[in-house]
Amino acid sequence: MTNQPVAFAPDAPFFADLPGNIAVSFEFFPPKSEAMDAQLWDAITQLAPLDPAFVSVTYGAGGSTRERTHATVARLVRDTALVPAAHLTCVGASRAEVDEIADRYWDVGVRHIVALRGDPPPQAGGSFVAHPDGYASAAELVAGLRRRHDFDVSVAAYPEVHPEALSAQADLDNLKRKLDAGAARAITQFFFSTDAYFRFVDKALAAGISAPILPGIMPVTSFAGIRRMSGNTSIPAWLETMFAGLDDRPGPRALVAAVAAADLCRRLYAGGVRDFHFYTLNRADQAYAVCQLLGVRPKEPAA
Repeated sequence: MTNQPVAFAPDAPFFADLPGNIAVSFEFFPPKSEAMDAQLWDAITQLAPLDPAFVSVTYGAGGSTRERTHATVARLVRDTALVPAAHLTCVGASRAEVDEIADRYWDVGVRHIVALRGDPPPQAGGSFVAHPDGYASAAELVAGLRRRHDFDVSVAAYPEVHPEALSAQADLDNLKRKLDAGAARAITQFFFSTDAYFRFVDKALAAGISAPILPGIMPVTSFAGIRRMSGNTSIPAWLETMFAGLDDRPGPRALVAAVAAADLCRRLYAGGVRDFHFYTLNRADQAYAVCQLLGVRPKEPAA
């Protein structure tokens, strides 16, 4: 799950000793307009030379972006050499409908699925209710996908506990069910505390979980946005202090965000982590800058 910790020379620059011996992956979301489509493919074009292990494409609440997600993933298969991972949820759909979507992905060449229970649409009042003929949980979805095709399946993990979980132990038990059902790895919700991540990994190991748990890294493009998306993720006071006064200064804010995210990755690297998953929000600059600081270099010229 992790490699041996690395000791850094005390007088060396923070990132001087990072040799780039890591694997990265990136998450994107399907565009809603022509302008957003152009931004998405610009980001993909810029990040592709970093040779990501895979790139994932999200799926809106209640399956609201189903066709746009499929179109984006199909284009990734058709027009790039990247390995696309399509998000798939079981909200508001029968097993037959979900199976049909999985079949469509398989038919266009998709072999990696990120299987999620999913968020209910806003009109559902924020509470998940399983479709009467649907998959009742992410673990059931994983098992269904694995029965249907030989998908490589990733699932979600929550170092600071899913907001709807009854307890931290219940949340960990749910993660184990998903992995036991056939998932190959877990990708975490974003976090800002390395202690939270490493405590979670230790608890997972103690629970018999040996699958990789990739840390999800979210550069802070908007501090207000991070607050809205944080759920149970704690936001440390030092992070708030770093971004104080930068709401209307996008240039300095982006620089601070890249350095803060890179420092988080450096500390994870020092603890043995070698796989990083970046939530890009369809922007390449910060993810690319963090990878540069971590020693990752392009494997091929940018298109």
